[in-house]
Amino acid sequence: MKKSLIALAAVAASGAAFAQSSVTVFGVVDQAVSYVNGGENWNGINSGANSTSRLGFRGVEDLGGGLKANFWLEAGVLADTGSGKSGYSANETSSDALAFKRRSTIGLEGAFGEVRMGRELTAAYNATARYDLFGSVGFGASRVWNDGVLGVAANSTTKTTNGVNLTTQRVGNMLTYVSPSFSGFKAAVNYGFGEATGDNSKSRYIGTGLTYDNGPLSLGLSAERQNTLNTAGAYSATAQTTRDVTAWALGGSYDLGVVKLLAAYRDSKAKDDVTGGKDKMKGAYIGLSAPVGAAGEVKVTYNRYEGQQFNADKYKADQFALGYVHNLSKRTAVYGTYAYIKNKDDGALAINLNGTSGGTLKTNGSQHGLQVGVRHNF
Repeated sequence: MKKSLIALAAVAASGAAFAQSSVTVFGVVDQAVSYVNGGENWNGINSGANSTSRLGFRGVEDLGGGLKANFWLEAGVLADTGSGKSGYSANETSSDALAFKRRSTIGLEGAFGEVRMGRELTAAYNATARYDLFGSVGFGASRVWNDGVLGVAANSTTKTTNGVNLTTQRVGNMLTYVSPSFSGFKAAVNYGFGEATGDNSKSRYIGTGLTYDNGPLSLGLSAERQNTLNTAGAYSATAQTTRDVTAWALGGSYDLGVVKLLAAYRDSKAKDDVTGGKDKMKGAYIGLSAPVGAAGEVKVTYNRYEGQQFNADKYKADQFALGYVHNLSKRTAVYGTYAYIKNKDDGALAINLNGTSGGTLKTNGSQHGLQVGVRHNF
């Protein structure tokens, strides 16, 4: 009897311990039938046209006294092929193997805020890219916050005409601090260690984001600097290895109930530390969304891109997108997206195919795209 009571007490104590921690498995499977009309047409299936397909694990443990430990491991998946070649930055060599390239962090959180270590989206990106109604994926995605470079031929090792260098969306070996919310204000700071022998500033990343959220009003401001990279970029042998990139952005939204208005602007410069020449890029974005019944949402966006590669002509491009999402349940939705892009001057930007090679621009620099898909969250 005594042993039984001891055993019961041990089980109860074990249960109490487990009650203080939790692990969650989560993910998204998203695929769309896609068609691109241009100089040469393309059709096929794309993964992540509404939300990036992914598989993740996250957990939290209550350490007592208001202190918690947490971890987050998240891998991107190309659901149309089953490949794990997703979540990589433009300067990284990708692989079909599943890798936690979207996020891999461990941290501590409490009344002081949260401190994390590892790889994740930068605070600068999070502060302003959240105003992209298409979530930086699919044909409607804004390239204002493009990863690594703007103007890369899909599956190519070279930049397209007048492609300009940008900061990367995700940074590894990074230390992150996120403050508590103060009357709607919240700040986040990143420091990415370059880990280059003999030169601590090589490949170093520094960035910050300030946000304000209060009722229908939301604002974001960011600034960041990415020093010359330690390894060659995926799009050319020297594309980012000799450039220091600095950028700032601001954005905001206001929800009127019947319609939500959004806007953002980003400016970046990439200075060659050998020649002193600069790549320049600026982008402006406006959008609006409106509920349709109890389960639908329509969204419209317009983007203007202007850039200039060092010692090259300027380029301009206008992008328009229209989308509709209909929720069949809390987890499943069907959607459709139409996008149109028109280049001016020496621009050569094509519709975002998420790395898939296909389709070319018409002789007038334009291209149309249509996607219809299904998304399921779990």
